[in-house]
Amino acid sequence: MRENTTEGPPKGMSREDLLALPVAIDLETSNRALGLGRSKGYELAKRGAYPCKVLRLGNAYRVVTADLLTLLGLAA
Repeated sequence: MRENTTEGPPKGMSREDLLALPVAIDLETSNRALGLGRSKGYELAKRGAYPCKVLRLGNAYRVVTADLLTLLGLAA
């Protein structure tokens, strides 16, 4: 059985990175934290099926960081 060795930075975000986020973040950052691809994240947000609270501000999506941290089990 071969070990899975991948090179390059790990996908996702570290616990320290997540806890240092501002109150609301862009959808790209949230997608990275959740391990979602860009297309899938935007599709879920557009359908209202994103796994945490998303705010629509003009043409931009913002994710409430507290909801994201709760979803990931990192809420204080």
